[in-house]
Amino acid sequence: MAERPEEWWVDESAGPVVRPFAVARGRTRHASADFDLLAEVVSAGRGGARTPEDERILELCGAPLSVAELASDLALPLGVVRVLLGDLLDRGLILVRRAPEAPPVGRNVLKDVIDGLRAL
Repeated sequence: MAERPEEWWVDESAGPVVRPFAVARGRTRHASADFDLLAEVVSAGRGGARTPEDERILELCGAPLSVAELASDLALPLGVVRVLLGDLLDRGLILVRRAPEAPPVGRNVLKDVIDGLRAL
C-alpha cells in the first residue's frame, strides 16, 4: 500500500520532519550578512530566541564556535545556518569574530605538498 503524502513528513523515531528550506523560511541567503566558514560565533545572550533552532544555536555558542562546526552540530546545511545566524546577528543575539586572513602560501610550499602527496 502506498504512503499518503501527509505521511512523508513524519519519521517514526524522529517525529515530524521539517525541511531545511522551511527552517530558513524559503531564504537561501541573508540580506545583510555573509559568514565565512571559519568565522567564530558566540552567544551575546539567550533572550529573544524565536525558534527551537535559534535556541539551539545560542546554546551551542556559549563558547566560540566556527560556522562550519555549528552547521555540523546542528545537522543543517551551511546555507540554512548562515541565514539563521544572520537573523540572530540582526537581533543582537550573537557576536561574530571574523577569521584572520591567512598569509599567501608560497609557490615552494605548494610544490613541497604536491611532492609529498605523490610520494605517498
